[in-house]
Amino acid sequence: MRSEAVAQRIAEAVTLGLLREGEQLPSEVDLAAQLGVSTVTLREGLSQLRQRGLIETRRGRHGGNFVCGRGTLDRTSLQSRLRTTSAAELRDMGDEHMAIACACARLAAERASSSDIERLRRYAAAVPSARGVAQRAQTDSRFHIEIAVISQSERLTKREVSAQAEISELLWLPKPEPNSVDAASQAHEAIVEAIADEDAERAGRLAAEHVRTNIQRLLSLRLKLTES
Repeated sequence: MRSEAVAQRIAEAVTLGLLREGEQLPSEVDLAAQLGVSTVTLREGLSQLRQRGLIETRRGRHGGNFVCGRGTLDRTSLQSRLRTTSAAELRDMGDEHMAIACACARLAAERASSSDIERLRRYAAAVPSARGVAQRAQTDSRFHIEIAVISQSERLTKREVSAQAEISELLWLPKPEPNSVDAASQAHEAIVEAIADEDAERAGRLAAEHVRTNIQRLLSLRLKLTES
């Protein structure tokens, strides 16, 4: 894993809220071991993150590397990113994410405990009550990642994290109307109930439909941006 990949892995965790503002990263020796890289490669990745303002290094007895937070979403750069992503790329991204989300939901329906279901309901409820686009993107991503965690598949969870990091910010661009938030919330609730009912087929179908709807929205928004 090169330094760019190290930086990307940590940046994804910050973007999705898996690493929160003010949180201290593990020691460089421990973090390098967790990522399977040398300390030299890790330090190069951390240097890139410092330049991007995602982490800061504090000196002294209680020093170390700390998460600075992601701040607010840059609407202009996100619009540019969506405009330069081809429709074919978006569809391909959607196909992959549908497969991941469907598999995670199916396995979650088969393996979720009662405490898993309650935790998933809390994540689902947090999306409509989130303040601001950045927080809503994070809480939305955490809901989907939690389904992957409940699936008990480490590989699928890693793929879901990567998919969310790739697309979560774009999904809330521009700031959605209340009915869009309500539609997402209803889709989340339906997925949770299917998982709670141990209905793997319905859970997988609903998860895939939810991703398909999101991709269709991005395709429509991209078309408007390219025509303007």
